[in-house]
Amino acid sequence: MKVIDAHIHFSDIKSFHHTANELSLVDYSYHGHQQEFQKANVVLSIAMGLTETENMGFPDYEARTPMGLDLDDKIPANVVYCAGINPYDLNEGALQRLEDNLQKPNVAGIKIYLGYYPFYAYDDVYEPVYELAAKYGVPVVFHTGDTYSERGLLKYSHPLAIDEVAVKHRNVNFMMAHFGDPWTLTGAEIIYKNPNVYADLSGLIVGTEKELNKRSKGRFLDHLRHALVFADSYDKLLFGTDWPLAPVGPYIEFIKELIPEEHHEDVFYNTAIKVFPKIKPFLP
Repeated sequence: MKVIDAHIHFSDIKSFHHTANELSLVDYSYHGHQQEFQKANVVLSIAMGLTETENMGFPDYEARTPMGLDLDDKIPANVVYCAGINPYDLNEGALQRLEDNLQKPNVAGIKIYLGYYPFYAYDDVYEPVYELAAKYGVPVVFHTGDTYSERGLLKYSHPLAIDEVAVKHRNVNFMMAHFGDPWTLTGAEIIYKNPNVYADLSGLIVGTEKELNKRSKGRFLDHLRHALVFADSYDKLLFGTDWPLAPVGPYIEFIKELIPEEHHEDVFYNTAIKVFPKIKPFLP
């Protein structure tokens, strides 16, 4: 089965290097990506644009919109990305840079980091971003749920706020990263109610294959299993790893166990093409 990973990272972020070295034990590099993803039959990765400065680190209020990928001097041919937004840098010049980026073939969407930046999804600061998403026919990906930094503010990353944006901007597709975990039941309702909202299943567990196997058993994921059954919207879900937070191959097997087999083709491949139409020329 061919796989599209709809949520990875390819940025030189200190916390990602620490996670790769100490928790997931993956080779977080250009060559590491190529070897690991090829072995897992992942034909395309969608990376989330993200940068940090020495002054603050992510979440970085001084990062320049649009944030891109800077893990290596070159981006792999089988990686496209979503241009990252810093709401503190959305003046006229920043919006022009974003529009210029959206005209690049390998920029497949826009990423907004709810919770990391203290603005709700429906804040007026993001309205010009949604207008550009509509103009260029690309989706907007929201970080939702727990933040991978204690400096994040969780009230801004709760998935309920996305309902208001989805209703107001019916001509834009939105994707909730991480299915709003741990508020997955709310996330389930949002994708069930709104035809233009999807969710990825990335970043649910951080660690090695051993950690994935350990956490997938018992009651740790009962809230997620409940939400998946409640939504009954497997055509609205996308596979993603949040690499380097977990190794790709074991994470694929982990998600396979959660999703009924008859929906695997959609979750692991087809729905990503629907949500990210610009990726079609990059597929084998």
